[in-house]
Amino acid sequence: MGTTVLTGQQATAPAMRAGVPAEVYHADPTSISSSGLRALLPPGCPAQFQHDRLNPAPPKKTFDIGHAAHQLVLGEGPELVVVDGDRWDTNAAKAQVRAVRAAGGIPLKQAEMDQVEAMAAALRQHPLAGPLLAPGTGLAEQSLYWTDRETGVRCRVRPDWLKQLPGLVLCIDYKSCADASPTAVSRAIRDHSYHQQDALYVDGIQAVLDPDEVRFVFVFQSKTAPYLVTVRELHQQDRDIGRARNRRALRIYAECERTGIWPDWTGPTTEIPQIGMPTWDTIRQAEEYLS
Repeated sequence: MGTTVLTGQQATAPAMRAGVPAEVYHADPTSISSSGLRALLPPGCPAQFQHDRLNPAPPKKTFDIGHAAHQLVLGEGPELVVVDGDRWDTNAAKAQVRAVRAAGGIPLKQAEMDQVEAMAAALRQHPLAGPLLAPGTGLAEQSLYWTDRETGVRCRVRPDWLKQLPGLVLCIDYKSCADASPTAVSRAIRDHSYHQQDALYVDGIQAVLDPDEVRFVFVFQSKTAPYLVTVRELHQQDRDIGRARNRRALRIYAECERTGIWPDWTGPTTEIPQIGMPTWDTIRQAEEYLS
């Protein structure tokens, strides 16, 4: 599939595009995504972000189950191909795996295919997730582009599932994980800055589709039987924090693009900075040993 090159007003106008291949979307050097904005902030830094952008990592086996589950749940994505064998340690199996990946597919063992099919079936039976992600009720993997007014930075998001209702757009984000309990989901939001993703997707949908209301819904599913599901919406305060983090990251990105300088965690300095334990550990140990 060819890539359409947009110029002038077309290149800066808000747009929703169907059929953009995932590899083209993720490799776009003219815009920044939610994962890019998150990578610019601690524990990441601009230098690491820029290196990773210019040197994309090859596909990892650890992501295959999640990508395969996405394909079955959303009905969009790479072809799933069962490769015979439990170990894939023969030359023939290795060659077949390489061929599947080279063609853009996901190689799976039969047990893994059974697993993701069971995950999709369990999700369809969930009283909240099933109707939200019911086939034919939404659009999968649409690519949305818009320009941030403050910084002039071109942004992009790729919602897993969009349901366009009268006056309302529902954005459903499906994530497979090791633990889908609400406690683990809460930690994952903190650890992976999913509150930034929530805020950017809401803002992007508003900028491109201009609905009366946008609601962003997380659907987390465990990758182990019985493949339990947790459906949640984010607290507004956390979304506000995520939006503020995005604003800071956009300013950092705009400055780095303007200067061509992508600093590490410290930045330019002639002094050696101090460092200590995380704040909570300092407080705890000070109370125990210095009081």
